[in-house]
Amino acid sequence: MADLTRETGVPVPTIKYYLREGLLPPGRPIGRNQAEYSQAHVRRLRLVRALVAYGGLSIAVIRDLVRHLDDPDVSGGDLLGAAQLTVTARHDPPPGPGRDRAERIIDDFMARHGWHDLERHPSRQTMIGLVTSLTELGREDMLDVLDDYAVAAEQIAEADLRIVGELRDRERVLEIVVLGTQLGDTIITSLRRLAQAHVAQRIHGPSPSGQSPSGSSPSGPAPCGPFPSAGTWSG
Repeated sequence: MADLTRETGVPVPTIKYYLREGLLPPGRPIGRNQAEYSQAHVRRLRLVRALVAYGGLSIAVIRDLVRHLDDPDVSGGDLLGAAQLTVTARHDPPPGPGRDRAERIIDDFMARHGWHDLERHPSRQTMIGLVTSLTELGREDMLDVLDDYAVAAEQIAEADLRIVGELRDRERVLEIVVLGTQLGDTIITSLRRLAQAHVAQRIHGPSPSGQSPSGSSPSGPAPCGPFPSAGTWSG
């Protein structure tokens, strides 16, 4: 076990904890209270550590994922779906007439884009809740861009699946889906902010030189448009 610690940097007490919790398979016994660990153990240990540190997953959730990972009857596609659901928060909207109307809007929207067999997906419930809130706030105009968002989201999803590649390497599938989704969401959000600044600059023109991010400048007006232009953030 000391060799496993040296190779991965994971302390012995943590390794023992992972063994007890079933996150790491036992090593091959080579003597009393001694076991030999392979490179498969090294990879699994690194995967578990990454899921804890960067995936933000609980030990119980990781245990379920590992159980799917080690079950040969669970297909690569099912493992992919299980992994995605672990990093997808569910927000159930409260019942009411607004919710019923929002559900119809989302179901029509998903049907238009051919997104079938997703009635139980937690993100559908989240979208219903968001649409309910927007309509209650009188901001149904914001729903006009949903179809544009869907096109962009499908392109992103296709890129995600290209990264996953073949489903034969099951640990790679789990690692990429969980960590890639968590980190990828941050990447997409950052790219969206950059694109907003770029498009605002293209439409409204660059900000005056020396413009501060707060929009105040001793030498010129605040930038036009709903988003800061790229010039706002340039040196």
